[in-house]
Amino acid sequence: MVSGTKIAITGGLLADPAQDAPTQGTLLIAGDTILASGAIDVPSDADVVDASDLVVAPGLVDLGVFRTDKPAFHFGGITRAALMPDQSSLLDDVGLIREATRNGKPDFWVHPIAAATRGLAGAEMAEIGLMQRAGAKAVGTGRSWIADSGVMHRVLSYASGLGLTVISHAEDAGLAGRAVATNGETATRLGLPAAPACAEAMAIARDIALVRETGAAIHFRLVTTRAGFDLIRAAKNEGLRVTCGISPAHLFLSDNAVSDYRTFARLSPPLRSEDDRKAALAAVADGTIDVITSSHDPRGPEDKRLPFADAAPGVAGAETLLALSLNLVRDGVIGINALMRLLSANPARILGVNAGSFAAGSPADVILVDPDAPWIVDSNRMAAAAGNTPFDKLPVQGRVRRVMKGGVFYG
Repeated sequence: MVSGTKIAITGGLLADPAQDAPTQGTLLIAGDTILASGAIDVPSDADVVDASDLVVAPGLVDLGVFRTDKPAFHFGGITRAALMPDQSSLLDDVGLIREATRNGKPDFWVHPIAAATRGLAGAEMAEIGLMQRAGAKAVGTGRSWIADSGVMHRVLSYASGLGLTVISHAEDAGLAGRAVATNGETATRLGLPAAPACAEAMAIARDIALVRETGAAIHFRLVTTRAGFDLIRAAKNEGLRVTCGISPAHLFLSDNAVSDYRTFARLSPPLRSEDDRKAALAAVADGTIDVITSSHDPRGPEDKRLPFADAAPGVAGAETLLALSLNLVRDGVIGINALMRLLSANPARILGVNAGSFAAGSPADVILVDPDAPWIVDSNRMAAAAGNTPFDKLPVQGRVRRVMKGGVFYG
């Protein structure tokens, strides 16, 4: 509802995901709603916020986090986060979904992803419809792939009837097994349990076949291999409702990052070859990749100070999501507006939430970003619940200076 004091954010570079290129202009807000953007007159009764030398962008929508982490989300400019079902109490119950939607409000919103199967065991479909009514915005297989094709077919069919996207983990469990690395020179030299990278493509191929049969919408949360991207491209060209995401870790690191058994680089799916990493950058450039997610999963010493094969996978990624992704703009891979589609507009669209836009009537979720501000990632000083980042001590550029959620500035 449009009400209350008007706010005019002026002088900034508007990174509107609906436009091809950024423009200098004004963002006009009333209450919790965007009224207009662009070359507009500032009303005399508006409070003016000077955004000179800053980029004005929609708040980030992080599609697939494993923990609600308010300080880290504020630091990184995340105003909405889709919470994975893999919690200490799995999100396979109406009450847990309802509780998850309340976490974080009013200064950021959590959109829970309902477990596709009871206990995420891949055997019996969960009460998806009831969880949707309780607030679930998507259905997820969690950290694992549903091996039973019949179960996955039923999940896709049922979710399609409800208008929900299925968020799938793309690794064939029969091949991946208990592997912690990708087959190759690094895994062989370190003696790590490894699986072939084709485990990803095999899982994607099966799920695409089921999408073709059911007409469902599927989002592969993390796609990390050249073969996987080729399958996604072909499915999109066929007109199937297929999207995919990736994390900054898989965009900017290869399996060489685990050479010293660094458990901060223990991820799921594991880091891939340099050839696959370059293919990921090409997939960003040509639009194959729809979403960049932090995959935020803060892990303390009890999970990470272990032998590599025993350490839990995961990265504290919320604080570095924007700064690392801005490298794609500086390197000329994509422009800033296209980046905001990957970080905000596209994940909002996949979740079916009204966000990631400067269109009139959109929620006033806005971040003011200094794209050139230098800082150093420091695992010991992160706002997150834990500092397990593989980018520790890396110099980066790009800081969120202010965060607005629902027309209110926080911090």
